Parts: sequence; C-alpha cells; structure tokens
Amino acid sequence: MTNDKEQFRIEYQTGKATFERGDYRAAVKHLEKACALINRNSRLGGEAQMWLVTAYDAAGQQTDAIALGQQLTKHPDLDIRKQSTSLLYILQAPQLKRPEEWMTKIPDLGAISESDPIDRRGSGVTRSNPSLKRQIESDAIDLSTVNTKDNQFIWVALVVIAVLVGGLIWWGV
Repeated sequence: MTNDKEQFRIEYQTGKATFERGDYRAAVKHLEKACALINRNSRLGGEAQMWLVTAYDAAGQQTDAIALGQQLTKHPDLDIRKQSTSLLYILQAPQLKRPEEWMTKIPDLGAISESDPIDRRGSGVTRSNPSLKRQIESDAIDLSTVNTKDNQFIWVALVVIAVLVGGLIWWGV
C-alpha cells in the first residue's frame, strides 16, 4: 500500500511538471497512471483527476476532458464538484470565430539550420543588405548640430526641493 502511495506521488508530480512544461501527451499518461493508483473519490484523487481534465483538453482530447469533467461534478468532495463545474462550463463554451487580421502568424523556425551563417540574424545583416548599411550610416546624427547648452532646469529643481525640505523642517512635519 505504501508503495502505491509513493508511486502515485511520483506519477502525480511528474504529470503536473510535464503539463507545466507543455508536454501534454506525457502529462496525460502520467496523470492517468496516478489516477489508477489512488481512490478516485478522495480529495487527492479528485485533484489528480482535475489535472487530468486540463491535460486532456490541452492534448486535444476534448471529449475525454468533458466526460471526466462531468463525472467530477458528482465527486464526494464539494470543492472538486465546484471546480469541475466551473471547468466544465469553460470546456463546453462555444468557440468564437476570430477574424484573420486579429491573428499573428508565427513563422516555423524549425527548418532553419543553426550552423548556416546566412540563416543567423544579427551577424550578417549589413553584409547581406548593403542598402540597409547605407541607410544606417546616413541616419547618423551630427553632434555639432545638437544644442547642448545648459538650460538651468536642474538648478531650479534643486532649489525647489531645498525650499520644500526646509519648510517641512521649519514647521516640524
């Protein structure tokens, strides 16, 4: 029995950790093993099943997530019932259609070779794009045209601060 509790703890912690790392399929496997090793009607069994519901959903197994969520709405523990009802409400909510212009396309960078210097950004930008190099050089600021005359602002600010501090000390605040 002690071995089952220890095995449950290992599978449960591993399942939560893999879920948080984004490896949802592995999380499902570990959490399913954990749920098989504990009384599903206990509070800890309910928590493990709640994690399994979210792992199912994240892994794209919505029907399994909804089915388990519906079972958990009848769990003996009140908190598990409340949490599963809220989660089930979210899982069964209709998917909204988003306009294409709201979406940002993320390019697949998996095909870029790390060893190819042409594909590396930042190391050869000016070499591969001479017009960009000319534009950067032409945009350089001529420091002789910049007004560097002191405008006395710092001194005015220091005097105001000194007067305020002196006034606070004078009135004993």
